[in-house]
Amino acid sequence: MSDRKGKMSFVGARRVILHLDLDAFYASVEQRDDPSLLGQPVVVGGDARRGVVCAASYEARRFGVKSAMPMSTALRLCPRAVVIRPRFDAYQAASGEFFAILDEYSPLVEGLSLDEAFLDVTGEERLFGDGPTIARTIKQRVRAEIGLTVSAGVAPSKFVAKIASDLRKPDGLVVVGQGEEVAFLHPLPVWRLWGVGKVTEEELRQLGLTTIGDVARFDVARLARRLGADSAQHLAALAAGLDDRVVEPDRAPVSIGHEDTFMEDVHGRPPLEVHLLDQADRVCARLREGGYRARIVTLKVKYADHSRTSRRRTLPRPTADGRLVGETVRALLADVADIERRGVRLTGVSCSGLESEHAPRQLGFDDGQAERGEALGKALDRISTRFGTGSVKRAVHVDPSED
Repeated sequence: MSDRKGKMSFVGARRVILHLDLDAFYASVEQRDDPSLLGQPVVVGGDARRGVVCAASYEARRFGVKSAMPMSTALRLCPRAVVIRPRFDAYQAASGEFFAILDEYSPLVEGLSLDEAFLDVTGEERLFGDGPTIARTIKQRVRAEIGLTVSAGVAPSKFVAKIASDLRKPDGLVVVGQGEEVAFLHPLPVWRLWGVGKVTEEELRQLGLTTIGDVARFDVARLARRLGADSAQHLAALAAGLDDRVVEPDRAPVSIGHEDTFMEDVHGRPPLEVHLLDQADRVCARLREGGYRARIVTLKVKYADHSRTSRRRTLPRPTADGRLVGETVRALLADVADIERRGVRLTGVSCSGLESEHAPRQLGFDDGQAERGEALGKALDRISTRFGTGSVKRAVHVDPSED
């Protein structure tokens, strides 16, 4: 895969851009984790007196409930709404799984938020198929592996891909081919243009412009006299389907994790505990390599029948100590039922709630031990860099038959 590492996005190339957006993200995570909420009007947010809506399920949106709306207004519109307090650690964990999938299909992933991203998959046909094929694959994997739905847009530019993904929510897929941008955009209302809010929409409406096609056909000089030269040029270019901005992959990771699928289903806890220690060490090595510490540890278990469960724990202080993360994961595994009977085909360890290793942190009585653990990990990292991965192992990972 080394041929993909240096891949760049070039202006003017026949680009293939994907925009992916998890549907009603916070509310969908709550419905996934509590099946009794399925089909219910779920509203995630604060208390009824002073809180605001963070997210609303599609069942709640039918009543007019929207994000950032006062909770009191939401409950007036939808008295039967089920109000859930936000669980940000759960959303970060799901986001980490989402971005881990995206990273497998392109090195050019631009995260816009926990639940939304652009991908430039130009030139990835040989490896993964064309843009629509990659989008369908990602949608299938997100549903199967994370238990959520994602809407996707495929287009030659970021602007058109973003609009495409919005049109058929939830669980939609809209493809706009090269040269089809104008025909796709022109029938749409002007508020779909980036930069058009309520004030600008009213200005355009006073000029008789109600669709993107109207803006494209309107005299730019007249538009500039109303909105200013920069805004007029911006809107005219978008209305013509012109958007040469590249996908910018420079973002801090939401989470760092590692998963393994076993050749045969595992039915015992002791071998799983040993393997999880190794996964924890590998994840922490990646944390240290990136200069991060993590506060949230998540264990993912997939049973032999492909059903999945996860457990997570928020640590008192962020860490990159493999020993501490390993102990946490083993404790989480103890809370997973039916391993012996059902068998396990996959385990995953991920760390989220990331912060820089240079960020100040509250001191505790065990910080000396934690810092020694991280220092030991960095020493082992240097040995592995010099002599190769696997040159140093925990005793539990050494095969007695090895010399």
